[in-house]
Amino acid sequence: MKKIFLLVALAAATFTQSFAQNSAKPSALGPLLSSYYDVKNDLIKSNSTDAATHAADFLKAVNAVDMKSLPATDMNAFMSFQDKLAFDAKHISESKDIAHQREHFANFSSNFFKLAKAVKLTDQAVYYDYCPMKKSYWLSADATIKNPYFGSQMLTCGKVTETLNK
Repeated sequence: MKKIFLLVALAAATFTQSFAQNSAKPSALGPLLSSYYDVKNDLIKSNSTDAATHAADFLKAVNAVDMKSLPATDMNAFMSFQDKLAFDAKHISESKDIAHQREHFANFSSNFFKLAKAVKLTDQAVYYDYCPMKKSYWLSADATIKNPYFGSQMLTCGKVTETLNK
């Protein structure tokens, strides 16, 4: 009887550890975060041409996501933001007007943060930064503030409001 109990306990511990390791792995949606960062970095540099190009790349990546390869929870979270992210990425990609791109980037960032909270996109820290002048947020891989809404005009304006994966 003790042997059976020990085997069951060992199996349960192995299953629990395996489940915890699998749930802690970044999602297949992780490359979207890198693509988002490309758009953000272009806006920091006030480079509307590259921002448009990287937003088009993001749009292609969003539309190419293989839903069947995602766990159900990731798929459901992604599906609720897919159209919103695609809408703003499309607008950023179709414009060379930096002000217009930054307007869409605010909504793009808000929706992307909601996705990042619902789905583990990376093992690295993701900083959710706030610009008090624009009253808008953005995501960053670095705790150092580099404001995409004003570029060099107000590069360090803002603060980190939340950190994911710390």
